Amino acid sequence: MTRVAALLVALMLSAGPVMARTPAAPVSNEARTAAYLDRIAGSSPRLRIFLQAMPKGGDLHNHAGGANFAEDYLRWAAADGLCITTDTHHIVDPPCTAPGRVSAAGLEKAYPHYSRAIDAFSTRGFEAGVGDPTVSGYDRFFATFDAFGPAYSRHVGEAMALTRQQAAADHLSYVELGSGARAGWMLGMKMADADASDLAALYAKIVPLLPDAVASAKVDYDGYDAQGAAIDGCGTANPKPACGVEMRYLYTAIRTSPPAQVFAQLAFGFALVEADPRFVGVNIAAPEHDPVAVRDYALHMQMIAFLKARHSEVQLSLHAGELTLGLVPSRDLNFHIRDAVQVAGAGRIGHGIDIAYESDAPALLARMARDQVAVEINLTSNAVILGVKGSDHPLSLYREAGVPVVLSTDDEGVSRSDMTNEYLRAVTEQGLRYADLKQIVRNGLHYSFLQGESLWQDKPGGARVAACIVMDAPGCSAWLAASPKAAAQARLERDLQAFEAMPR
Repeated sequence: MTRVAALLVALMLSAGPVMARTPAAPVSNEARTAAYLDRIAGSSPRLRIFLQAMPKGGDLHNHAGGANFAEDYLRWAAADGLCITTDTHHIVDPPCTAPGRVSAAGLEKAYPHYSRAIDAFSTRGFEAGVGDPTVSGYDRFFATFDAFGPAYSRHVGEAMALTRQQAAADHLSYVELGSGARAGWMLGMKMADADASDLAALYAKIVPLLPDAVASAKVDYDGYDAQGAAIDGCGTANPKPACGVEMRYLYTAIRTSPPAQVFAQLAFGFALVEADPRFVGVNIAAPEHDPVAVRDYALHMQMIAFLKARHSEVQLSLHAGELTLGLVPSRDLNFHIRDAVQVAGAGRIGHGIDIAYESDAPALLARMARDQVAVEINLTSNAVILGVKGSDHPLSLYREAGVPVVLSTDDEGVSRSDMTNEYLRAVTEQGLRYADLKQIVRNGLHYSFLQGESLWQDKPGGARVAACIVMDAPGCSAWLAASPKAAAQARLERDLQAFEAMPR
């Protein structure tokens, strides 16, 4: 054989296996999307664009009022003829010509006052070291509500419409908005001086007052909802994207009030949830480190347990463990989450930061995993208020223990954040990747209190219910029509498929 012929034979033999190689399986859209996030995880601008477009399911921890931005409050204050104090930069009633006051109208032309008002209404720049270093994050945060409160009360419907608009911009499809009610507060005030040592006797006094209070609250929320729908053009030929965001309410009692007043608010909340399907659960909030909240914490959990025993179908999401070492005595770190779960019967926990300080934390984590008690994680809020972020945050502990988690915004207007930023922090500070985020997105609807059965038999993203194994089957459509929760989950699955099919 000549050298040329031998070379040709060698080339043919070497080409044979290449020609016979089995074609590689196509990469799924999900895998391609996950790989893209891995490539851009170190670039916050690219990550922001990616996460902004990602469907995010539900925001289960978002407070009315705190969700709105300082600029909105200044605009409303100007429209209502309100004033700004020149020392604390709080909104107050007129006359604005009194010493130490300026009119909110035209304040944007006096930038120093305008800028200081925004800082008084928010924690703007706090993480970057902006502001008085002697004022703690929690003091600055909780002081904002007194600063902008007078403007909120006149614009509740508009404030809620803006919250839905922000949710739509973040590609959320569902919001559970923590909200109070004027009627609940007034009922609480009537009972403020009552004896709370006998809950049954106190409840007997409250029960006859509940129907009128509930009816009053329903009228108020009818007005808020109608105003929001008008602002967003819902039901018209050109509705805003916000109209596609489902909003439900969590009635929220204030834990820093006198005991009987707190109990009356809670009793009202349980009655309201049973009477009005817009309200899907009861919550309790306000600074957990407040001396009244610390003193009465165990009593509040007993109150909730008392009411839960009489209204077993009412769902509970309770702020618990929004504390850290040094903020309160160490003894007050070791039972708040446990009592919320074991005594009060919470279905979800808000914050849950002090879990590592709980007595027998491994057993508590195991119980929360077993009972699927989800934790609402608020990364920006926890960083600003408590200084807890990065490896100090218990998010990885919960996930490792099998406790379901969701990402939420808490008070995005006060924190000058949004849901997209919460997901960005989850990637850049907590090391989460696409599969983790997708699980959290699904959790946001599965662990919501939206009425109806879940699309998933057990874990979100696992096996679907028998009727919807084939999503396009007629039987599935009929089943989804009977469950608002499952219908929202099915829409989310379609949105996720469309997102993953986008070119990268």
